[in-house]
Amino acid sequence: MSTVRVALIQSDIFFGDPEANYAAFAEKMKQAVAQKAEFIILPEMWTTAYDLKRIQEIGDREGERTKEFLQTFARENNVTIIGGSVAQIKDGKVYNTTFAVDNKGEIVAEYSKIHLFRIMREDKYLTGGEELASFPYGNTKVGITICYDIRFPELARSYALDGAGILVNSAEWPHPRLNHWRTLMQARAIENQMYVVACNRVGISGKTEFCGHSMVIDPWGEILVEGGEEEAILIAEIDLTLIEEVRGKIPVFADRRPDLYK
Repeated sequence: MSTVRVALIQSDIFFGDPEANYAAFAEKMKQAVAQKAEFIILPEMWTTAYDLKRIQEIGDREGERTKEFLQTFARENNVTIIGGSVAQIKDGKVYNTTFAVDNKGEIVAEYSKIHLFRIMREDKYLTGGEELASFPYGNTKVGITICYDIRFPELARSYALDGAGILVNSAEWPHPRLNHWRTLMQARAIENQMYVVACNRVGISGKTEFCGHSMVIDPWGEILVEGGEEEAILIAEIDLTLIEEVRGKIPVFADRRPDLYK
């Protein structure tokens, strides 16, 4: 495997309505497969949006429904899926969790958002994760992050040092911080010489307007595809051989001085 065709499902999300969201995203994922997608990425909290006051009621217990939904679709359509994130209820706590499923329908990674976003009161309703999660893909690894995680360069660098050449970010990133979104995604790609695949939602929820601009950025920092602020299925071809090519030309990792970093 040297190239992969990725699809980002940039979509609005029905607030607090899992039934409507499962149906809507199933249809959008079918559209991505029709465009020959091999690797599909969904946005953050796509089953419920940020209906945090009811999250214990409408969240996915143990993630069972979401896992079955993703596994069945992946197996039947021969695609790998980064399942955005969902509110997973586990041991009485709620986690903002991503499930990654390979094209055989096997769960290959589970990641719960480490950095909770206080502005959206995540810390009041959700519990932060404690572990990083990545999985092998072709000749590289895929590291998983969720939204606010992208502001923490140590996380992306940890994945890169562990061999990841692709960093995925699923988000509900709002206005007025669109410039932050674009700049941070490009910075993580350039400094770690990795692909960044970032899937954001669109639409309005209450007083919050989400800015879209889902994108795929290559290890040089070049934007291969970028959405606007409307619903879209964005397609990009990723050349996995470019990762080591870029790292060979500018030896950032060999030139690090971790002995001096505080």
